[in-house]
Amino acid sequence: MTAKKVLFVGAGAIGSYLGSFLCRAGHDVTLVDPWAEQVEAIRQRGISVTGPHDPFEARPAAVHLHEAARLPRDFEIAFVAMKVYDTAWATQLALRHLRPDGYVVASENCWPDPIVAAIAGPARSVGLVMSKIGVALWKSGQVERGMEKGGNRGHDVFRAGEHDGRITPRTEALAAMLSVIDGALATDNLWGERWCKLCANAMGNPVQAMSGLGSLEIASSEAGRAITIHLAAEAARVGLAQGYKIPKFNGAPAEQWADAGRRETREALDRMLTPTSSDRRNWRASMAQDVTKGRPTEIDHMNGYVVAKGREHGVPTPVSSVVVDVIHEVEQGTRKPAPQNIEHVLRQAGV
Repeated sequence: MTAKKVLFVGAGAIGSYLGSFLCRAGHDVTLVDPWAEQVEAIRQRGISVTGPHDPFEARPAAVHLHEAARLPRDFEIAFVAMKVYDTAWATQLALRHLRPDGYVVASENCWPDPIVAAIAGPARSVGLVMSKIGVALWKSGQVERGMEKGGNRGHDVFRAGEHDGRITPRTEALAAMLSVIDGALATDNLWGERWCKLCANAMGNPVQAMSGLGSLEIASSEAGRAITIHLAAEAARVGLAQGYKIPKFNGAPAEQWADAGRRETREALDRMLTPTSSDRRNWRASMAQDVTKGRPTEIDHMNGYVVAKGREHGVPTPVSSVVVDVIHEVEQGTRKPAPQNIEHVLRQAGV
């Protein structure tokens, strides 16, 4: 593959992880980030990358945000890899440094694509959904992936899609670029894929953030599995009400999650979520990482988005609504993350 000149606006966990692999593959990669310690660590030592693969170190270029104005304007691809609430300004920065035929890739959680398109235009906007991948950056210059590689199991982690649903040469080329990291494809179902990932995030991220528990601890708890099922069911129902073709997520079809109001379905989902003796990874999702670091979360753009769309389409979302309120209290410091918050949400939601 021809080497590309690639810009990442965001050198956090996902930007550093993707950027490191692309740099190692021979692409000309530049990372921009407001986190000064991260930029200096990359400049001095590079990025140490660990996960379900051989560890390696990469040395992409790293630029402080205040230095970004001096970057050239000839990048071919710009990845926006910030928190979703920073999408607008990050897209403006990315667009400024693209060459005329370059495009912006929304490589974020939640629902960032309309924000990117409002600034760059749909013709210069590509969505990138990343399925079943968890990365963390607890210390500057060191990025860790926590989930096993999807390609080894026939799962395509990266799904690149156009807003109009066409499979195009650029989405196929983007998927090919990302295949050096894990399974990748060009999708004709960006919006269904995006809602699928939103469901997966909405059912796990806030539960960890509010409880202080990891993924294994939550799955080992009856209340933890109950709130997870309720959140997945609400998100699935809202997505289906909008007409999205939602792929299977977290072990079950969207229609099965949406049917969790029936006892038989709920019990089957509970059995599926119950850990086996081989499940040992107690991962901390991105929202839990944000709470630990004292940063704003994406709750309004994640579960809050599910609630807003549910209201539009007449789909009740009682558990999601209470979860949004509880995470706001955690952010404001009026509530501490604790396992008891799970029971509190279920009681307040009346389920």
